[in-house]
Amino acid sequence: MGHIESPWEPLLMPLRVGIVAPPAIGHLNPMVALALELIRRGHAVVVFTVADGARKLTGLPLELVTIGAERFPPGSVDAAYAQLGCLSGLAGLRFTVSYFRQEQAMLHEQLPVSLRAANLQLLLVDQVSPAAATVAERLGLPYVTIANALPVNREAAVPPYFTGWQPSRAPWSRWRNQLGNVLLDRLTAPLWCDLQQQRRRWGLPVLHHREQLHSPLLQLAQLPRRFDFARERLAPQFHYVGPLADPSGREPLLRDVAPFPWERLDGRPLIYASLGTLQNGRPELFAAIAAACAPLDVQLVISIGKPGATPPALPGEPLVVAFAPHQQLIARSALVITHAGLNTTLTALGCGVPLLAIPITNEQPGIAARLAHCGAGAVLPVSQLTPQRLRALVATLLRDERYRQAARRLQAEIAGAGGVARAAELIEGCLVSG
Repeated sequence: MGHIESPWEPLLMPLRVGIVAPPAIGHLNPMVALALELIRRGHAVVVFTVADGARKLTGLPLELVTIGAERFPPGSVDAAYAQLGCLSGLAGLRFTVSYFRQEQAMLHEQLPVSLRAANLQLLLVDQVSPAAATVAERLGLPYVTIANALPVNREAAVPPYFTGWQPSRAPWSRWRNQLGNVLLDRLTAPLWCDLQQQRRRWGLPVLHHREQLHSPLLQLAQLPRRFDFARERLAPQFHYVGPLADPSGREPLLRDVAPFPWERLDGRPLIYASLGTLQNGRPELFAAIAAACAPLDVQLVISIGKPGATPPALPGEPLVVAFAPHQQLIARSALVITHAGLNTTLTALGCGVPLLAIPITNEQPGIAARLAHCGAGAVLPVSQLTPQRLRALVATLLRDERYRQAARRLQAEIAGAGGVARAAELIEGCLVSG
């Protein structure tokens, strides 16, 4: 990869930093929190996104460059995400691969011209947008890889991210992990082949393994080290920095959302349930959660993750809202029920709150497996979900103090990981050290 000579010392000269990430809220929220930290430090940030992403970012102090107008006209990404929200397991993973293949083709086609025109010194690339890394390599533009979801860095001792497998020292576990990665390679083969063909067209070296797509300069992961499975060969430029969240607790993309009715909280132990903004298209899951909690002496708050939507009627008397101020509610909660999206999981752990995970697709089984491994929560596969099983787990999690103690241990580690401040320091220094 090319390297831009930089005579300046860290913190003395403003940077122009670009960002490329999927337009999903779960990927944009951490990237925007990091962008706002960089802006507070005097740098300029340019976000390259499609129309639906630009709409979510309007009004923030960011430069926006809208790309992909023909492939992704307004409303098309939101429609695709709505379809993904109805899927689970391998079907959801296959749909995600198909969507990312379209996004990758668009980035290869349009991003080079947009990046050249933006006059950047550095590009921040979401780990699931490797096409942007290839474009940066072609342009000789330094780039940083950021794992806003679960890191996909592979090694023999770590189960593939799309599985709920626990790590093991037994020899057979490495064979199991290898077979899982073979399956993952088959599922993602169209993405890999398209990317390799584009590299050949641009005269770039053919890649021999997927880890070559990660930045040789700096790699950041927004989870604490203790939450990940033990790794044996992380690159020296890989850093666990903890959640990329605004230190104030505000969520940058939570604007134009109806105010939360705080006056309706009645003082009973609070359970907050959310299936995020992607895997929220299955109303039967919300109904099962409501039915499970109805007989318990708790207050259930459910966010359906769709701003502007009409909250459905659910069993019992849960407080159901279209969208919620997650961090503020989680901080008041005794338990969080989640699909094991990384941002919700990290927010709960950052507040010392245990979780009950119902993983649905993509990397959620891997996040849930880590949650169980560290002892800060329990897992109920969506295929086994019934109100009775869920109710029994809720009662156990509320009663057994060991889950909260484990969550508080991770809370302490998150507090010391550095978050957006540490990430910004590493970014500011990476060009000089690189």
